[in-house]
Amino acid sequence: MAERTPRAAHTEAADFEPVIGLEVHAELETRSKMFCACPVVDSTQAEPNTAVCEVCTGMPGTLPVINRLAVEYAIKVALALNCRVAPLSVFARKNYFYPDLPKGFQISQYELPLATEGSLEVECEGDKKRVRIRRVHLEEDTGKLFHRPGYSLVDYNRSGVPLLEIVSEPDMYSLPQVEAYARGLRSLLRYLGVNSGDMEKGVIRFEANISLRPKGSQGLGTRTEIKNLNSFRAMINAIDYEIGRQSELLAAGQPVRQETLGWDEARGVTVSQRGKEEAHDYRYFPEPDLPPLEVAPEWVEAIRQQLPELPAQKRERFMAQLGLTPYLAGVLTAEPEVAAYFEAATQADPRLPAAKIAHWISGDLFALLKEHGQAIQDCRISPLQLAQLVRLVEQGEINISSAKQVLAEMFECGADPGQVVERLGLRQISDPRQIAPVVSQVLADNPDQLQAYLAGKRTILEWFFGQVMRLTRGRAQPSLVRRELERQLGEKEKNRRSP
Repeated sequence: MAERTPRAAHTEAADFEPVIGLEVHAELETRSKMFCACPVVDSTQAEPNTAVCEVCTGMPGTLPVINRLAVEYAIKVALALNCRVAPLSVFARKNYFYPDLPKGFQISQYELPLATEGSLEVECEGDKKRVRIRRVHLEEDTGKLFHRPGYSLVDYNRSGVPLLEIVSEPDMYSLPQVEAYARGLRSLLRYLGVNSGDMEKGVIRFEANISLRPKGSQGLGTRTEIKNLNSFRAMINAIDYEIGRQSELLAAGQPVRQETLGWDEARGVTVSQRGKEEAHDYRYFPEPDLPPLEVAPEWVEAIRQQLPELPAQKRERFMAQLGLTPYLAGVLTAEPEVAAYFEAATQADPRLPAAKIAHWISGDLFALLKEHGQAIQDCRISPLQLAQLVRLVEQGEINISSAKQVLAEMFECGADPGQVVERLGLRQISDPRQIAPVVSQVLADNPDQLQAYLAGKRTILEWFFGQVMRLTRGRAQPSLVRRELERQLGEKEKNRRSP
């Protein structure tokens, strides 16, 4: 295998454009595995090989049984992706040898998948992008290999876990489109409650098919497939590198070889794993131990009625009913927990402008969550408490600077905003009678600056303003401070002009 040179980013040949499709593998959150009663466990936490049996390890004489809930979850995803659910689908044996698949074959679907001909519309760079879905089908996951110097270990806990494969058409032509589609699909799966979206645990994995073609043409070039990308960062970096690699080959008049690739994260390069298999290489044939899967129209319709409000629908509602911008609506609907938190906060005080709450969540609260590595559902600040804080700001009880300080304190201790305001003495001074003597003191203590102002240097007004705010520890209402400054300075100018 020829050594591949790392690159920071691809240099796309001007005469070519990328064509990209994604295959997404998502583990379904059922309690038991796809074809046996073994429990689905967290493969990153459970002791190795403790959730296995004769069926998921492929012992002779055992019979698989289809997990009904896994089928229901798959139909739910297919409907959310606007797919046509087949009344009859067939499981097949996909034959190949991997040490983490003890049967020597994978039970999957090939010729007759569960669902086909769908689409997912996502927002990308201010525009809507529709990506067609070729197929949605069920299969079983493999085990997990742990490589050691000179040998490898295998954990079969994950072997047989229900896996949903979602295959797009090659409808994406840029990295932003790929990322928007991948994030949109992950969000959809989380809203449906069929997948946790925890990419660090490998419950969603991407495989990217990439080819280049001359700009303006409609054909497809020779494609390569990058396997097992388990983060958005890895997916984007791998595709970016591969576009650059293929661009350089084509620009030099060299052919692109169809092959399966891996992504070397440490070196930042794709590495060849094997020549690309075709369907006949897997020797598909119907699984003899499983009957065809029949899905009654009544079952499909019953599942359709259970579909929740999906991210795109929620986003449109937030814009139409709550007046959010497309950006804010997108940010707040990307994760179901964030959307639920936002809605609970708006319902806690319907008088508050929803956009104000949205800005506090997407700005300062998100910053605190990121800083502490915390999810919003684990936040000590309840939606009601956040609404109460925003209300204090809107009523002029505290200013924005103080509110940020209060929010940080609430994040640490979970106290109500009113209690924090009183304890820290941050309630805003809104009585002009309290502000007037502070303004008088500032003017009296700074005669040189006062004379400069009276001589025509008007910018010193802002300096005076800052001094008043400093003396009041930022608690004075800014509009009142400015009004009192202008009043007292005006009187001094009048007195100066008087004989």
